[in-house]
Amino acid sequence: MEKMTCTISRGLRAPIIRQGDNITDIVVDTVLKASETDGFDINDKDIIGITESVVARAQGNFATVDAIAKDVKHKFGDGPIGVIFPITSRNRFSILLKGIAKGTKKVILMFSYPSDEVGNQLVDVDVFSEKNLNPLTDVLTEKTFREYFGYCKHTFTGVDYIEFYKSIIAEQGAEYEIIFSNNPITILTYTKNVLACDIHTRARTKKILKANGGEIIYGLDDILTSPVDGSGFNEIYGLLGSNKSTESSIKLFPRDCQPIVESIQAKLKEKTGKTVEVMIYGDGAFKDPVCKIWELADPVVSPAYTSGLEGTPNEIKLKYIADNNFAHLKGQELKNALYEYIKCKGTNLVGSMETQGTTPRRLTDLIGSLCDLTSGSGDKGTPIVYIQGYFNNYVE
Repeated sequence: MEKMTCTISRGLRAPIIRQGDNITDIVVDTVLKASETDGFDINDKDIIGITESVVARAQGNFATVDAIAKDVKHKFGDGPIGVIFPITSRNRFSILLKGIAKGTKKVILMFSYPSDEVGNQLVDVDVFSEKNLNPLTDVLTEKTFREYFGYCKHTFTGVDYIEFYKSIIAEQGAEYEIIFSNNPITILTYTKNVLACDIHTRARTKKILKANGGEIIYGLDDILTSPVDGSGFNEIYGLLGSNKSTESSIKLFPRDCQPIVESIQAKLKEKTGKTVEVMIYGDGAFKDPVCKIWELADPVVSPAYTSGLEGTPNEIKLKYIADNNFAHLKGQELKNALYEYIKCKGTNLVGSMETQGTTPRRLTDLIGSLCDLTSGSGDKGTPIVYIQGYFNNYVE
């Protein structure tokens, strides 16, 4: 009988992972137990996704507000700091801001508007469009922002992030000034010392600041790149990818991940004889069409993956071929023709018309998004995702 299913994504329950746990053993044991209890085979080219959070927890990659403050003070000294393009997030940025404010005497906080980099809106876009403002050139003070838009709470969190971030800075004993601009050069009229908090545009932002007279310029990826008083760190991403752990600490993005995915692959090969691909994943790379939030607040979807997940899909658009090449066929004849076409497709279809409409994204971004949606971010307790049939096509 012909098999009717193709790709299957399973969220696997795992124990609560603590610092010092052997993440390789936990993942392998969880997959083997799930295979036994749920009755599925482990096959070559299956995929295991492990959320970055549990990897960092096992590594003990945590840092306190005090560690952040100490590194900020070391890098910037006592002068005022321009903190620009923060995302508006209690989970992602509030604790970072607490550490930044604790490490300086004054913060000039510059929001992008009408939304942050990942789509969190400071003000409704429809309301914003009625004000005849040019977001490319117009600079607003806190006073003028309030005159235009009043007090705006986030649609889902109910938080006025301007007031929230002001309160965090004040609680740390630092002075503050709030401005709104989408041009990084704006901050240089207030201070030459700038901490760029954008994620995916950080390199461009820092380059512009340095080229236009900035003196001390860092990004979040430059803070906690090495331990401070024994803290966690990330030599590549610094504070990027961190999440709130407690009211005074963060969990950093995991480090040294490549040996982990390779050890999981090797151990499963040893136990099952099958070569399974493995990746560590964070946020998915997708945008919510309703709230307009782009999920990807991590610096990358996947900090490490095995070699079989390199590259992009090599797929044809099935309905395009059916409608254009085989429009005269139907039923079993059409099916047979498509089978033969897929069997004979080339190994590199980039640029060919037969691929139009397929998703031109990296495999790790696509699969990481699938993993993120499968595991969720709440109380499912499934930090390990097992995917089967992802590389299968209509022929297989």
